[in-house]
Amino acid sequence: MKGAFAAAAVAALTGAASASRGHRHAHELFAVKRQQTGDVCVPGCTTIWSTITGEPTLVPHTAPVASASPVTPTTAAAAVTTSANTQTPVPATSEVVVVPVPTPAPVTFPTPGTYTIPATTITLTDTTTVCGATSTQVPPGTHTVGGVTTVVETATTVVCPVASISTSGTVVTSVIVQTTYVCPAAGTYTIAPITTTVSESTVLVYPTPTSYAPGTYTAPEKVVTVTETDYVTYCPFASAGLPTTSATTAPAPVTTSPANYPPPAQSSQEAVVPLPSSAPANYPPPAQSSQEAVVPLPSSAPAYPLPASPKPEPTTQPAPQPETTTQPASNPVPTYQVPSGGLSGDNDHFGITYTPYEPTTGNCKAASEVDQDIAKLKNAGFQIIRVYSTDCDTLVNVGGAVKKYGLELILGVFVKGDGCSYDTPDIKSQVDAIAAWADWSIVKLFVVGNEAIMNGYCSATQLVDLITVVKGKCSGYTGPYTISETLNIWQQPAVSSVICPAVDVTGANIHPYFNSATPASAAGDFVSGQLELLSEICPGHDVINLECGWPKSGACNGDACPGDSEQATAIKSIRDKCGSKTVFFSLDDDMWKQPGPFGCEQSWGIASVFSM
Repeated sequence: MKGAFAAAAVAALTGAASASRGHRHAHELFAVKRQQTGDVCVPGCTTIWSTITGEPTLVPHTAPVASASPVTPTTAAAAVTTSANTQTPVPATSEVVVVPVPTPAPVTFPTPGTYTIPATTITLTDTTTVCGATSTQVPPGTHTVGGVTTVVETATTVVCPVASISTSGTVVTSVIVQTTYVCPAAGTYTIAPITTTVSESTVLVYPTPTSYAPGTYTAPEKVVTVTETDYVTYCPFASAGLPTTSATTAPAPVTTSPANYPPPAQSSQEAVVPLPSSAPANYPPPAQSSQEAVVPLPSSAPAYPLPASPKPEPTTQPAPQPETTTQPASNPVPTYQVPSGGLSGDNDHFGITYTPYEPTTGNCKAASEVDQDIAKLKNAGFQIIRVYSTDCDTLVNVGGAVKKYGLELILGVFVKGDGCSYDTPDIKSQVDAIAAWADWSIVKLFVVGNEAIMNGYCSATQLVDLITVVKGKCSGYTGPYTISETLNIWQQPAVSSVICPAVDVTGANIHPYFNSATPASAAGDFVSGQLELLSEICPGHDVINLECGWPKSGACNGDACPGDSEQATAIKSIRDKCGSKTVFFSLDDDMWKQPGPFGCEQSWGIASVFSM
C-alpha cells in the first residue's frame, strides 16, 4: 500500500530532509525528442481568492473557465503579482467545514508483530479538490515544475485552481488557490509553476491539485505482519457507489470560450482539509496472533515527467515503485497466485514487448528482419507479443509474422503529449489503421495508452473517453481492453474509480530495478507483491504485468544494480515467481536511445538471457 501527502511535497521543495525512499526517473517515453513550438510568456497573474496558511486547504471544486475578452499586451517586463486589493476578507463569522478526504493515510508500527488496521469509510457528497503531491528526478540546477498547462488560440483570460506553496514563519504549507491568468496571445501557457534550485541530482516532490469524485471510499480492514521496528505503511481507499458521472483528475483550464466570465466572488465558506502529516499515527505493540503474514509496502509519490517526443518507444523508468523490506528466510514473500484461465501463459515467460526498430539507429526494420525476430521469439517459447503503436508497418509486418508463427498479439494505441482524443492526428491515424486492419483473431488484449496518465498526457476521464471511441471504431474486436500505468497511478482513487468500469483487465508496468530496496535476486518477489496489490484495484478483473525487465549497464539504484549476471538473476527470479503473468522488456538493446539519468536506457535487451 502506498500514498503521497502534501507535507512531503513542501519538505522536498524547501530543502527539508525527505523521508521518502522511493526514487523517480523523469524518463522520456519517446526516442526522438521534439521541442514544444508554442511561445510561452508569463503575463500578469492575480490571485483572487485568499491564500490560507497553516493546515493544507482546499477550495470547492469549480470547473475552470476561460474568457476570450480582448487583452491589450503592454511593453512592460512580464511579472507575476498578487493584488491585495482584489482579495475580499473572510467575514469573522465564516463557517469552517472540516472535510475528510480519502488520501492514503500513514500508519506506523513500533515493533515487529501482527497488527490489525481497522476499516475506514469516507463519503464525499461533492467533488473535492485538495493538494496532492507528484515528483520527478532532476539533475543539479534550477528547475521549473508543476503548474497547470493550457493552450489558447486567442487573447484569453483563464480562471482555474492551482497548487501553491505558502510560508507562515517556519511553517510551510501546500495550498490550493483560485487564480486568474491573462494570456495575451495565442500559445501554450503554464500557470503558476514552481521554480527551485538543487545542488545535486535529486527527486523533486511538489504539490498538485488532486480531485476526488462524490461517492463512498473504503479502506478495508487489513492484517499486517511486520518484521522490523518503526515500520510505516499506507492504506489506500477504494471507491464504491459512485454516480454515473465520471470523476475528474487534477483540474485543468479549458481552452478559449467566446463568453466572458467575471472572477468568482470571495466565498464566505471555506473547506479546510487536514491532510496526513509527516508524523503518522502509531499503533501499540500487538498481541500474539497466528494470522497469515501480509507483506507491507511503504509509500512513494506518484510522478509526472515533462512531455517528450514522437517515436512511441516506451522506456523503462516508471514512477517510483513502493519500497520493500528484506524478509527473513522464515517469513518469505508470498508468490502471486496465478488464476486459472484469462491472461496468462502455460510457461514461465508469457510475453515480450517488441518494437520494429533497428537496435543501433532506431530506423524501421525491414519486413524480413521483423519476420526473423518473431521466429526467434516463437522458438524461445514466448506466446504473446506486445506492440505499442502502428508505426513502422507494425500491423502488417509484426501482425503478419505473429499470425504466421501461431502467436498472439497485445495491440496498442500510443498517446503522446500532443493530445488525448481521437481528434489528435497521431491518435486518429493509429485508430483508423487498426480499424482498417481488423485482424482480430490474433489480438488477445487491446491497450489504450502507455503511462499516459502518469506523464500528464491524459486525465482519467479523457482516457476513458478515448477508450470509448476506440471501442466504437474497432467494434469488430470483442476482447478485453486495458490501459498501462504504474501501480501508484492505479492506486489513486480519482483514477481507479473512473478507469475500472471502462476496462476489463488491470494492466501495469512493473520494473523492480526502479525500487531501490530490491536487489536482482528479489526481483520476482517484488513483482509478485505488486501484482497482488494490483489485483485489489478493480475487484473481479484479471491482472497482467505489461512491461518488466532489468538493465545490463548503468548505475546502481540503491540495492538494484545492473549487469549481465544481475539481469540473468532478476529475469530468472521473475520467471520463477510470476513469469506466466509477465510481458518481458525487451528483445534488443536500444543504442539509439539516450542513456538516461541512471545510464541504463540502452541496455534492456534480454535476447541473451533466453539464448536467442
